[in-house]
Amino acid sequence: MDSRSHTHVTAALRLCLHALLLGLLALVAVRAVGEGAPHAGAVVALTLVTAGVYGAGALAGRPGPAGAGVRAGAEVRAGAEVHAISERQRASMRPGSRAAALWLAALCALWLGLLVLSPDALWVAFPLYFLQLHLLPTRWGVPAVVVTAAAAITSFVVHRQEIAPGAFIGPLLGAAVAIATVLGYDALFRESERRRELIVELVATRAELAEAERTAGTLAERERLAREIHDTLAQGLSSIQLLLRAAERTLPGNAPAAAHVRAAREAAQANLAEARSFVRALTPPDLEHGSLAAALERLCARTTGPDLTVRFAVSGTPVELPTPYEVALLRTAQSALANTVRHARAGRAEITLSFMDTSVALDVVDDGRGFDPSGAPVAERGDGGFGLPAMRSRAATLGGTLSVESAPGQGTALAVTLPVAVPTEERAA
Repeated sequence: MDSRSHTHVTAALRLCLHALLLGLLALVAVRAVGEGAPHAGAVVALTLVTAGVYGAGALAGRPGPAGAGVRAGAEVRAGAEVHAISERQRASMRPGSRAAALWLAALCALWLGLLVLSPDALWVAFPLYFLQLHLLPTRWGVPAVVVTAAAAITSFVVHRQEIAPGAFIGPLLGAAVAIATVLGYDALFRESERRRELIVELVATRAELAEAERTAGTLAERERLAREIHDTLAQGLSSIQLLLRAAERTLPGNAPAAAHVRAAREAAQANLAEARSFVRALTPPDLEHGSLAAALERLCARTTGPDLTVRFAVSGTPVELPTPYEVALLRTAQSALANTVRHARAGRAEITLSFMDTSVALDVVDDGRGFDPSGAPVAERGDGGFGLPAMRSRAATLGGTLSVESAPGQGTALAVTLPVAVPTEERAA
């Protein structure tokens, strides 16, 4: 049920409550006059005062519909601001709760005065039940309803000078119905709020997931284009440049074709530089403003939190790596740290980037709960994340290897090693 439905229902219940209480007050006055009661004038005057006090409170917005109508409508309109319905919070959320309690006390006092003068005033107890349950916390509202029912029963016994089963059953049954109605309504409303909050959370999660999928797709396409340009156009232009340089060296200096070969070599060199700039532009954002080591250091700083400390270290002399190598190592580090955060329950993790003579290695070690590498790790069960098979596939594509050492309760150590073999064409270029 949306907020508009709540508004219509609660408005109708509020009008019914007003009509019921004012109608019962009118009945008390009419019966007192019609039956010639000894205090008919005082009864009429007191009913008018009671109606005036109730009307003033109703116009000021104090009373609500049966049970928790106004509160329900307000909480629905409040939306995301309402997350718990504890008694203390509900009492604190009611505007003017102290004034409302005083107003209710005045109504009850006037009603007790009517009970003394007329036995018909006991019927007014029924709308009072709902007002008490609405304006008072449950720990006070239920006892107030019990006291009101007891007062109604006592009035009947005193005025009629007899004890009848109906005198007890009527007020007590009305009190039970009022309590059950209000508490049941509150329980249904709390359940509705929980479901509404769950729906809001699911919608937000779906939007975040869609955005994450779009971002992941964009980054994956950028990486694919960077690899394609690097492995095809850039390498082809580099080879053309080398062949033209070799042809230029074999030609005599005064050969008519020398100038054309030189122009072609310079054009190939310019286009090679342009292709490499495209590759740099299509690399992951973390690699756009600095080296791989700087990107890994920023990754560790972002991942470090209250429950996890991540450190980064570089071993050996850093060398410039091809873009696919940097992308593969960065993505592996991101995936390994993501698994550490989600599944390992680790307190400390370390990333080490090691430059060796013929290879480069990335080690990710944590002190988490570990797992059995021979089984299926959590990250491979469709729970999200990069996954060890994908890490191995990326490393294998570049001629590297991935190794994992772990055991339950003993942390995890992941190492990816890529061979560093700069092509002859690039060295000559």
